[in-house]
Order: sequence, then C-alpha cells, then structure tokens
Amino acid sequence: MSNISRKFKDMTDTGLLLTITIVVFFLMYIGAIVFQGKGFLKPQTFFNILNANAALIILACGMSIVMITGGIDISVGGVTALVSMSCAVYLDYKGGNVAASMLIAIGIGLAYGLVQGFLVAYLDIQPFIVSLAGMFFARGMTTIVNTNPFNVQNESFVALKDTRIIVPGMGSVNKLGKYVNAYVEIGVIVALIIVILMFCLLRWTKLGRSFYAVGGNKQSALMLGINVKRTKFMSHMLCSLLAGIGGYVYFLHVGSGAATHAQGAEMNAIASSIIGGTMLTGGVGNIIGTFFGVLSLSTIQNIVSSAGLDQAWWTGITIAAMLCIFLVIQSVVMARKKRAVKK
Repeated sequence: MSNISRKFKDMTDTGLLLTITIVVFFLMYIGAIVFQGKGFLKPQTFFNILNANAALIILACGMSIVMITGGIDISVGGVTALVSMSCAVYLDYKGGNVAASMLIAIGIGLAYGLVQGFLVAYLDIQPFIVSLAGMFFARGMTTIVNTNPFNVQNESFVALKDTRIIVPGMGSVNKLGKYVNAYVEIGVIVALIIVILMFCLLRWTKLGRSFYAVGGNKQSALMLGINVKRTKFMSHMLCSLLAGIGGYVYFLHVGSGAATHAQGAEMNAIASSIIGGTMLTGGVGNIIGTFFGVLSLSTIQNIVSSAGLDQAWWTGITIAAMLCIFLVIQSVVMARKKRAVKK
C-alpha cells in the first residue's frame, strides 16, 4: 500500500473511532436525561462536568499524544499531586505569589519531561518502566514537601480559585423561583484552549504528523527522514508539560495540597484516551475524541451515582465495561487495517 493510501486509511480509522465516541457520549447523556430526571437537562449540570474534569482533560490530551507515538506515561497523576502540594506550600508557608506558583507548576512539568523523555527516547528504556519510576518519585516527593493536607489561605489564590465565568443565557430558575447564572471555572477555559492547541498541533504541524508516523511504524518514519528519537522525546516533554499545567488547574479546583490528590488520575487519563479513540498500538488518535472520552467517563460516573450506586466498585465496573467495549472496537478497526495493508 502506498504512503498516501496508508495515510488516508489512518485518517478514516481516526474519523470512525471519533464518530463512535461522540455518538456514545450523546446516547449516554440522553439516557441520563430520560432515566435520571431533568437535572441533566440543566446546562449547569454539563458545565459542572467540565468544572470537575478540566484537569483530567489536560492530562488526557498529553496522554493521547504519548499514546499516539506508541508510548505511555503513568506519572501524570503523581506530577499533579506534586504540583498541587509544591504550589500550596509555596503560597502559604513561603509567602509566594500566584504568578510564581504557576511557574513552579510549569517547571515541575518541564523537569519531568526532560528526564523521562531522555530516558525513553535516547536511552531506549521502556516508557512504562520510566513513568512508573516517575510516578513513585512524584508521590514520594509530594510527602517530603509536606506530609499533612491543608487548604490554601493565600488571598490572591483564593480570589482566583473562586472566580467564575458566567455563560450568558444558559442559567436556570431554582426551586425558589430565582434565576441562577450558569458558570464555568477558569480551569475550563484553560482546558478548552489546550484542546484547541493540541488539535491544531496534531492536525496541521510537522511535529504532529511526526507523532502519527512514529506511532504507526518507526521504520517507515525513519525512511521518511523523521528523527524518531527527537519525536519521542518531544511527545514525553509535551505530556509532562501538560501534566504540570493540568496539575495547577487541579490545584485551582481543589484549593489544597495533599499527598493523596489525583489518585488514579493516570488511569482515568488512559481510559479517556482509549474511549476517545486513541489506540494503544500508536498511530491513531484524535484530541477531540479524547475530550469526548473524558466527558463520557464523567457522564457514566454521574449516572451510576445518580442511580444510588455510590459504592466505588460500581463506578469501576462500569468504566471497565466501557473500556472493554472500546478495546473490542479498536481490535475490529485494527483487523480491518491489517487486511487493507495486505491488499
């Protein structure tokens, strides 16, 4: 098969998986409206999903980029916790300011990207092992920075955390007959900007095309003149940078530092990427799909909670079922792709 035909085929696969993800999300949300009551009809319910998952959207975007290149990064949850605790201690115990705390978050992300990217790309160590070590290191460092959880009292930070952006015309009338404006947190705006930037990066830049090429076939990428090692390094660098940004968005949402923050965030990011159509084998994925993957994951969690199944295992079971379904779909797509290559 020619390179043009293969590229067209990969675009078709990505579009198919994206379509399935979007359709599944809308079907789930409509099902929630039908079976769980009119609460899901209120725009604020949807905005609350965005508010609660803004950080996860950013983490999942970074995870998708690494997975497109055929890698993985399970340190993003630990980085998020480390960023939250480091910024919290800096603001409250060191008398720091908000702007500098943001730089700390970005600095932690860049440091992780440099180290992990170098180990994976230039020393050829398996990304799972590298990021597993990174996860343990981040969790340990979080405890070293400060052991006890606490809420940040810094006035400038609290003011930023409590800032709400009103969404015009999307409010609703409460039970007292009072009109309540719909709103989103600042983190949602940051997350949406990241989604747009990463979508443009993957779709219209040379680096984005290199990510897909390396994930699809490293040997073919080398023959095309792509620097595979540098591309892998950049994917991990970008993922860790987004983990730093996502960590600060998470910090803005919770307003505290704790060693237990973002437990399981890496698994949710991976699950969201898979549900969004990013293939574990690399070469196929879409940031818009990842965005809807996060929304689908959160919606199913809300449905389970609204049904009165508050036990943690019910959420785990439903997420596992969703993952199995999407992995089967990906297997079918891969089988179709292999048959097309043979032809």
